[in-house]
Amino acid sequence: MTWLDDDTVIAFDTGPANALIDDFIRLRRGLPCDEGGKIAASGTPDKELVAAFMQHPYFAKPAPKSLDRNEFHAVAAAVGKLSDADGAATLAEFTVAAAVAALRHVPRPPFRWLVAGGGRHNAHLMRRLNEELKTPVTPVEAVGWNGDFLEAQCFGYLAVRSLHGLPISLPSTTGVSAPLTGGEVCRP
Repeated sequence: MTWLDDDTVIAFDTGPANALIDDFIRLRRGLPCDEGGKIAASGTPDKELVAAFMQHPYFAKPAPKSLDRNEFHAVAAAVGKLSDADGAATLAEFTVAAAVAALRHVPRPPFRWLVAGGGRHNAHLMRRLNEELKTPVTPVEAVGWNGDFLEAQCFGYLAVRSLHGLPISLPSTTGVSAPLTGGEVCRP
């Protein structure tokens, strides 16, 4: 999540996002993802498992914070006993619950959520996010950005800032004590 308001920037990972759903569907069905969220939409989430997943200490830590998707291997293992549809639905609910929990770490709820990454193609996930966040949730394409290239563009932006000696890391995004430049320019 990157929360912006005038000069205030707060950034952190909300959780594993769509990664666990993709991994689960790849393992179970040999498909790269739950195309459009159809499998999750046909299932029933295990609310007790979602509640247990949300007890992970990461969600109580204040921002800024980050994690590795592998942090949630136990979550992936726990849904192994469920059907494909119920497992995908449970992981989708976990993703939604993690996004809702992120609101505890920003000064006020955003007036709009823009979603990048593969989850923006998951209609079930996007619908559930809209329902639970109670504010518009749209793919980044709604503001003219290309969600398939956004991460690469961000790294390009950081590279240009680094070339100009400008900060690329802020206390509110990484927890550094002061804005820092970064990177090393290696010329051939």
